[in-house]
Amino acid sequence: MDDIFTLLLQVVVLTHAYGNRSGVRYMTGGLKVYYVPWRPFLMQNTFPTIYGTFPIIRTILLREKISLVHGHQAFSTLCHETLMHARTMGYKVVFTDHSLYGFADVGSIHMNKVLQFTLADVTRAICVSHTSKENTVLRSGLPPEKVFVIPNAVDTAMFKPAQQRLGRDEIVIVVISRLVYRKGADLLVEVIPEVCRLYPNVSCSEHVVAEKILFYWLVLLLVRFIVGGDGPKRVRLEEMREKHSLQDRVEMLGAVPHASVSSLTEAFCIAILEAASCGLLTVLPDDMIVLAEPDPSDMVHAIRKAISILPNIDPQVMHDRMKRLYNWNDVAERTEIVYNRALKCSDQSLLERLSRYLSCGAWAGKLFCLVMIIDFLIWRLLELLQPAKDIEEVPDVALRCHQHGERIEEIYRCKSE
Repeated sequence: MDDIFTLLLQVVVLTHAYGNRSGVRYMTGGLKVYYVPWRPFLMQNTFPTIYGTFPIIRTILLREKISLVHGHQAFSTLCHETLMHARTMGYKVVFTDHSLYGFADVGSIHMNKVLQFTLADVTRAICVSHTSKENTVLRSGLPPEKVFVIPNAVDTAMFKPAQQRLGRDEIVIVVISRLVYRKGADLLVEVIPEVCRLYPNVSCSEHVVAEKILFYWLVLLLVRFIVGGDGPKRVRLEEMREKHSLQDRVEMLGAVPHASVSSLTEAFCIAILEAASCGLLTVLPDDMIVLAEPDPSDMVHAIRKAISILPNIDPQVMHDRMKRLYNWNDVAERTEIVYNRALKCSDQSLLERLSRYLSCGAWAGKLFCLVMIIDFLIWRLLELLQPAKDIEEVPDVALRCHQHGERIEEIYRCKSE
């Protein structure tokens, strides 16, 4: 978000309350955040009201003189409702999808229909990978030319290689994840014993020749696993460890505070970028990452390949490449391009918008049209009860902050200039 500020854009964040945090707050760098007084009731989501959020969202959009609304995450009820109300009021809207979903289970079917409703009238959409774009287009029916691909980035200043190389006589493979099927926990049950069998628990300290001959280094290498996270599949991992007597080579950490890690259905995993930025080889360009199919034998092969090329990896070189390839300044500039294209789109009448909703299905299309007609009537009622001219606009504030060593002044005044 700080990189958006460097582009001299006025940014206001709208989210639900977190604990006792509600109201208007200013973050570091002058970012203004509205914590609307709705508390999440399930998975950090507010209760879906459809129309109940319209009055306060309308007030915020008018007070802040918003020109474009950008929503994130398909599972966010607040995002869907805000985009719906914003389109009713005539704002241009952009939606970013961060996840991959299937087509067979009940939850995915329901979510895909909701996404189809929201994206039927969206101005532009952003996905974090080309696979995510294909998934979103298939799920929502959105024209591909409306969807842009902008990858995630990583703050390389926070993820740097260790100053000293770790010992060459031991390899530690770390897995931090919720231990569920979606994260690939079942694969670990078969992969870990096989890798431990290929690299037996033999000390390498007395084999000096292993420093020169890769074969001996691989054979005598000690490989340990550290598994962090909790979930229903933890029982299987514990049973595997007992069955193969791997208590000294497989460490179970249990639940960990942060679980933003890779999974079988990840649209764009930032954890991979963070690991690569630290100069770590990631098993999942060919010389920076090892890809594997979700199959135990293929993953074992990928791990062996990663271990074999590990001595040739220069962590600092990999860190420098990640710094150039994935940075938030580039993401901010590409996002601004999407914003500009969205703002150049022509305004559409209610009938034109309803025609797109009607194409969403024989019954769903009619239901979506009814929802939007009611939303339009509520908007006209709010305009009658509290005209837009009676809502006080937030004055432009001259803020002074430091960003990347440079002072940025009057961020909130730049829009009017």
